[in-house]
Amino acid sequence: MKKVMLTAALTGAGDTVDKNKHVPVTPQEIADSAIKCAKAGATVAHIHARDPKTGEISHDVAFFREAVRLIREADEDIIINITSGGGGDFIPSLEDPYKAEKGSDMQTPDERHEPVGTLLPEMCTLDCGSVNMGDAIYLSPADWLRKQAQLVKDAGVKPELECFDSGHISFAKQLINEGLIEGTPLFQFCLGIPWGAENDPETIEYFKTRIPENAEWSAFGIGRMQFPTVEEAAKRGGNVRVGLEDNLYLAKGVKASNEQLVEKAVEILKALDIEPMTPAEARDKYQLRSPQGGTK
Repeated sequence: MKKVMLTAALTGAGDTVDKNKHVPVTPQEIADSAIKCAKAGATVAHIHARDPKTGEISHDVAFFREAVRLIREADEDIIINITSGGGGDFIPSLEDPYKAEKGSDMQTPDERHEPVGTLLPEMCTLDCGSVNMGDAIYLSPADWLRKQAQLVKDAGVKPELECFDSGHISFAKQLINEGLIEGTPLFQFCLGIPWGAENDPETIEYFKTRIPENAEWSAFGIGRMQFPTVEEAAKRGGNVRVGLEDNLYLAKGVKASNEQLVEKAVEILKALDIEPMTPAEARDKYQLRSPQGGTK
């Protein structure tokens, strides 16, 4: 049976906590959700941190550390993928474009890398360009990304190359050409996010044609397009991602938990005669480090 890597994006950084009570906030809740997703069939847990008191995004490494510790100590195996996106939201003032308006949240490349460099997960995301997101700009200049890519390479962590538009694929290939990405490149097509790439079969197929021949890829869609994107990506040879970071509903009007989203994705894959890779299979396929270093 064909196999794909199934990622559960557990919590994200969006304003979702008050919209769905299942969105995990504390390190314990995030770890518990990761373990439930592992039992449901997820290969990878993608992790952001939140402030336990406010539920808002947090860059505090202590919160990442506690969630990672709890996941690693659990009996259920799952690959850990930590965000390196960090603070990248910039809302410029219309009166003074050098001034950041309320809602901006910016970090340097070193600050964005800190959770990854400190905790050494098997994987991390690496956003491959700037993009308009609603009223904000997610800001990742080229030289900043080169520095982050070097930091990730030095840490021995596998980067997942996040591409929100076609130009991001071009820049990811430039990082590969410059030797900043080693091994088999792993692309993530981030689809349907305002104002990035459209989410439709034509876009997925076009993105596929733009990545290197030796590359692997995954795709995810947000909101109601989450499950259709699982099917489209899997049919076209890609890995898949679900989770409350991207979608809060199991069906119209039915709020989901992360493990329910994973279970639904597994059902979709099964109908295609596909099943999720185990964490061990994915570590072997993508030559991922273990939490202790090396591969396992």
